[in-house]
Amino acid sequence: MASALGAVTARPHLHPALALALPAATARKFLFRSKAASTMDAASASSPGSEKKTTTVFVAGSTGRTGKRVVEKLLAKGFGVVAGTTDLQRARGSLPLDPNLRLVSLSCSACVKWANFDWSVDGGADGLMVVRIGVVVWLKVTADVTEGADKLVEAVRGVDAVVCATGFRRSFDPFAPWKVDNFGTVNLVEACRKAGVTRFILVISILVNGAAMGQLLNPAYIVLNLLGLTLVAKLQAEKHIRRSGINYTIVRPGGLTDQPPTGNIVMEPEDTLYSGSISRDQVADVAVEALLCPESSYKVVEIVARADAPNRPLQDMFAAIKQN
Repeated sequence: MASALGAVTARPHLHPALALALPAATARKFLFRSKAASTMDAASASSPGSEKKTTTVFVAGSTGRTGKRVVEKLLAKGFGVVAGTTDLQRARGSLPLDPNLRLVSLSCSACVKWANFDWSVDGGADGLMVVRIGVVVWLKVTADVTEGADKLVEAVRGVDAVVCATGFRRSFDPFAPWKVDNFGTVNLVEACRKAGVTRFILVISILVNGAAMGQLLNPAYIVLNLLGLTLVAKLQAEKHIRRSGINYTIVRPGGLTDQPPTGNIVMEPEDTLYSGSISRDQVADVAVEALLCPESSYKVVEIVARADAPNRPLQDMFAAIKQN
């Protein structure tokens, strides 16, 4: 399957934070291992029937119930993943230990471990700090999606795509939905533009445009907007992405369940579905497939699961949706 990101050849490089923070000998060791891995990847890519995949994907909201599944499925398909999280401890406990995974947190102190040595690191002017290097590389960044695009640039620099699966946490802050689901998403898009990242997948919700669909009295639309006009905030962020010029796919799932899939995926154009549910596992499948499927570019799709729906390839479903 051709990649929607284009053919991306794995290239050995150090993240800017690692290049600055590591001693020269350790940096050379890390780069040597990267070169060896890249050589193996290149050999594999040249074999018949092999596929070239994007090198690295940044996942925002990686410890959320949907984002965690996105990370797992990306790693299973051989992607490199930079997982953005506001809770490093939670990420350590919930995300898989994988050599292709790096964590980015908003904490501001760190310690580096390589083999048997420990090395404390202070934050530099770019706000990046190395947390741990070993089987998994952990990075800390003094920024989150609500703090402006400039602080996010280094977090996404060097990745090939971003999957945004963020969502505000319930609190007494009435502006929380706007800080995360609107301003946070907008900041992430702008950081991508500044860092040269050209592919963006947003996981959002059906009914975001419920008012235009005549669904103002839909109970789901009412309930979701009771919490700080959540759907309105998401819609404004979606509009920004569509105006940004970045190659986007916007995935609008129905009600999310934590259970295994009980039906097959139904995919419809924007502003079509106003009810239904879907497993988070299936939402993650759609988000990851969007990265691999050229037919997903510049499209808004709505998805639910139905027991009586035929089991169709996601690539065919994306191809059937009209491009915006």
